[in-house]
Amino acid sequence: MRNIPIDRATAMLSVIREFQHLPPKDIEMVAAACQWHRYDAGNEIVRYHDHTNSAFFIVQGEIRVMYHSLSGQEVILCDLPTGEMFGELTAIDGHPRSATAIARTSTWLASMPALEFKDLVYSNRLIAETILKRLTGQVRRLTERVYDYSTLAVRNRIQSELLRLARNHMTSTNVAIISPSPTQTEIANLVSTHREAVSRELNNLVRSNLILRQGHDLHVLDIAKLTQMVNEARGSF
Repeated sequence: MRNIPIDRATAMLSVIREFQHLPPKDIEMVAAACQWHRYDAGNEIVRYHDHTNSAFFIVQGEIRVMYHSLSGQEVILCDLPTGEMFGELTAIDGHPRSATAIARTSTWLASMPALEFKDLVYSNRLIAETILKRLTGQVRRLTERVYDYSTLAVRNRIQSELLRLARNHMTSTNVAIISPSPTQTEIANLVSTHREAVSRELNNLVRSNLILRQGHDLHVLDIAKLTQMVNEARGSF
């Protein structure tokens, strides 16, 4: 835990999506309520079912949200980059953590205790609206993910995950470069399957000229075609 000058803290917090439309005096108020932490890659930040209650803001680096099943299988929920926040559910409802968060890279975080976080939401209509939109977006993404798990074959779930990754790394309207690309094991953990199934489907997509693997990068060559394949599998056009 570290203390940093308020002007530097204010500047660092300006990268958080929920704060980008706030006037500087409001971000300064947020900064005054935050504590600061640095984590090395692989460090655990919060653990599933622990009773800490702070919300966290990622001002530098990337974190992974995950948990382990009773059988020990790792289930990856999402990766969050600079500018995102996490931990807000526990800060709002006071329940134990619903997942574990670890640093994927060297990471700077600001944390805000639950009481201060709720005071911020209650006192600032713009932040309250942003948080509400954030939470509804999470519900929509989880609904889509449950639908995919319940209705799609494994190969289609892999395609759907690649499409989600591609949309976050677009270099043009129809091409994306995912760099560095997740490992086959990581993709498997994202879609609840095994590495061999991922390897087979990636090879199929390479043969269909939809993706290209170069070193640590994965090129998605035709996002429109991949989108069409996923929509057809879901039954939506």
